[in-house]
Amino acid sequence: MNLKRIHHVAYRCNDARETVDFYRDVLGMEFQLAFAEDTVPSTKAPDPYMHVFLDAGMGNVLAFFELPNAPPMGKDPNTPTWVQHIAFEVSDADALAEARERVLSAGLDVIGPVDHGIFDSIYFFDPNGHRLEIAANKGSAEDRHRAHAVAEAMLDEWTRTKRAPKHARWLHAPTGEGQPDAR
Repeated sequence: MNLKRIHHVAYRCNDARETVDFYRDVLGMEFQLAFAEDTVPSTKAPDPYMHVFLDAGMGNVLAFFELPNAPPMGKDPNTPTWVQHIAFEVSDADALAEARERVLSAGLDVIGPVDHGIFDSIYFFDPNGHRLEIAANKGSAEDRHRAHAVAEAMLDEWTRTKRAPKHARWLHAPTGEGQPDAR
């Protein structure tokens, strides 16, 4: 199999118009297209829907379904709200600060910027309750290589112990802590 990229990622929304307006007006995404049917093409189930597609940049498409005949949207009660989220990338710290101000000016609560070592992020919710993240990379190529180099070992240790491995603790440590000894 030779995957080229993600074609689109789809989520449910409460109201297609409100969702398109939010992503276009607050995040600056272009509304690309909409599909609407009374019958689901893949299952043939009679279930009317509106399916909207927004350009998230560089060929990435974010889509939403409004399902008027389905029960109200819910969340997995066993998963914390911080886990499931959609993360978007901006070019740098200045763009992240601008994004934060734009989201705040839309009347939304914002968490962050949060320092993740090799990138900083802000967090907020869309009108459907989906958690969103905007991130700006800041680490060097060496930092990313260093984190990549320990990823497999971290996963192996996690699989065995279900405890957070310390291989990359430097990502969230105060400056100097967890850094290799320079001697």
